Amino acid sequence: MTLAADTREAVRRHPFLFDALRADVVNYSAAARFLDADGEPDAVVAALRRFADDLPEYERPGSDPPVNMQSGLGEGDPADALLVVGDRSLVSDAGSLTAITAGGDADAAALQQVLGRLETAEVPVEAAAFGGGSLVVVVGRRDGPDAVRAVEDALAG
Repeated sequence: MTLAADTREAVRRHPFLFDALRADVVNYSAAARFLDADGEPDAVVAALRRFADDLPEYERPGSDPPVNMQSGLGEGDPADALLVVGDRSLVSDAGSLTAITAGGDADAAALQQVLGRLETAEVPVEAAAFGGGSLVVVVGRRDGPDAVRAVEDALAG
């Protein structure tokens, strides 16, 4: 593989760096050091710049969709579930978890943005999913208000 191909592959292993390149908020020298790619640092920087030039511009997902909070989720019958992840079915009025839902045009990019924002807000996520233009994240009851603010912030247009 060429140095350019190696650099692109290394960036794709780190989605945060991929997004930072798209958003044009990267210190290329620091990124080259972080990637620890084989090759001269100046050549890696040049490969990063060329790669960034070929990427589509970064766009924040969503356009301020309505965000709602539903408390009291817990394990239950999959037929009644708000969210099913693996063997875990979360239903209303069955526990102490809180679901944060957002409508609009939620997709994988929106969920990624939400999960990243929740991580920086130090809100642990119990489960998460998206589909049909909506997304849901499940957190502990006490984390609900912080999670709503974080989700609203993440999806603000």
